[in-house]
Amino acid sequence: MRNAVTRVLALRMWLAERFRPGEATVMLAWAALVGVLGGISGPAFRRAAQGVQWLFTQSGASLQIAAEGLPWWQRLLVPALGGLVAGLVLQYGIRLARGKKARDYMEAVTVGDGVIRARPALVRITSSLFSVASGGSIGREGAMSQLAALLASQVGKLGRLPRARLRLLVACGGAAGIASAYNAPIGGALFVAEVVLGSIAMESMGPLVVSAVLSTIVTRATLGDLPLFQVRDFEFVSAFEIATYLGLGLVAGVLAPIFLWLLEQSTRFFQAWSVPLWMRLAAGGLIVGVLSIQHPYVWGNGYDALRLILETSWVWSALFVLLAFKLVATLATVGSGAVGGVFTPTLLVGAAVGALYGGPVHALLPSVTGGAHSYAVVGMGAFLAATTHAPLTAMVILFDMTLSHDVVLPLMLACVAAYGASKALRKESIYARVLHQGEEPEPRLSTMLVRDLVKPDPPRVREKDRFDLIAATFARHQHHNLYVVDDAGRFRGVIPLHDIKAHLHDERLASVVIAEDLLKEEFPMIGPDSTLEEALQKFSKHPGERLPVVEPEGGWLVGSITKTDLLLTLAHEVGANAEPRRAPAA
Repeated sequence: MRNAVTRVLALRMWLAERFRPGEATVMLAWAALVGVLGGISGPAFRRAAQGVQWLFTQSGASLQIAAEGLPWWQRLLVPALGGLVAGLVLQYGIRLARGKKARDYMEAVTVGDGVIRARPALVRITSSLFSVASGGSIGREGAMSQLAALLASQVGKLGRLPRARLRLLVACGGAAGIASAYNAPIGGALFVAEVVLGSIAMESMGPLVVSAVLSTIVTRATLGDLPLFQVRDFEFVSAFEIATYLGLGLVAGVLAPIFLWLLEQSTRFFQAWSVPLWMRLAAGGLIVGVLSIQHPYVWGNGYDALRLILETSWVWSALFVLLAFKLVATLATVGSGAVGGVFTPTLLVGAAVGALYGGPVHALLPSVTGGAHSYAVVGMGAFLAATTHAPLTAMVILFDMTLSHDVVLPLMLACVAAYGASKALRKESIYARVLHQGEEPEPRLSTMLVRDLVKPDPPRVREKDRFDLIAATFARHQHHNLYVVDDAGRFRGVIPLHDIKAHLHDERLASVVIAEDLLKEEFPMIGPDSTLEEALQKFSKHPGERLPVVEPEGGWLVGSITKTDLLLTLAHEVGANAEPRRAPAA
């Protein structure tokens, strides 16, 4: 038995000396698993939506094309029926969820502990499925991200990850969902880093990138690897266009707060009705149905309309009508309480604004400006930057979606201008309203202590334990230091992994050695009521990954704190507090 244990330990030491897999590497492995799950769950949601759509329309084509092939009365009724079913699922699904609140993944990351309850989340995802599949003017990326984040939360709970890493893993699920929805790995990672975490620290950015990349790879294996939008001959004709694209950014920055205000007013309008939730969602769907009699392209998230704006030339009046109809449909769907994303509808509004702006500009200055379709592409990014307050994400995700290098320079300029103008007019982004309200948030950086991050029951041995037990404990865990306590549980010191090399192949010596003989008493430790700043100072002088947490009075070993959890918490809280995230008053 001793030979087998010592051989395992000797092999582990050899691997540790060369590769040293630490907490960061383990976190990347968890992120990779979540990315694969996100790449599977995204296409699965698409397939489910297509199945429900077929039940409503008997068509497997895109929603807008399916709507064109239906008689007027069916265009009218399908969105209303879908809203009715989605509302019933929400209203009566509360019983299945036992009255528990469904936590959005952004909320679980920014002000929560990373835990997303499965039942209420699945109720909302199912409701979103019916809204999306019946023509509701709302995006599927919200449900896809929520589903991937839910899977990430369940994986993290099974792996017993501490709070800081569980929140990061849920954020990885959100990045995987966005990447799967838009075939945009870089944009998905940056979206969550910039919008949700508020930080691009490497401790969090690495796992986000891994999840987004793996999700995209799996999704492309299922759905293909073409960019989401095909941009025809983007034109950056002359240096003079710097001024016109800057103007587009400013226009988008002024219009975006109006768009967000309209969303809020629509929500207040529907909530003022003293009717059941299912009736509000049915009414929102009915409004979409009425609009679709005249303009079937109001169905769905607007992907087909976006594609047409980018690929064909529209008459200015027709484009204005499309924008007006689609805007009303989105306000009705979102305001009525339908569950889903507003990412793609926002892109459509931006594209329409860009084309409406670019058409007259090109007509007045045909020799020095590009066509309306070029301004439509930049308008998408500018309006996205203005509504999300995330200009870097807008730049990158538009490049991910189009894979057009020519768009980068004007896009960067317009996104920054749009962000600046929008931020001056409105402090909250489009995602402020999904953040947590009504409960006490998790402790913030200024009030957090070491005990908030402590991991209980670290691997330990008693001071009289023999070498066999010490070796077996080392072999079961990935730690490089084993804590030693006395019979009362008081901390005595540590046994470094490398200090037991001499005993691995000397069975005679190993048979008489006990923990006390290998003990290293001088080892840094920290109290549970110490501040995170004090912990950071301790780690700055200690190369290891963990520190023992010891009660100063009595000397009892409480647990351990890891450098990874500390750095993740610091990065997350600094990003979250860099700008107050307040939801608008109801």
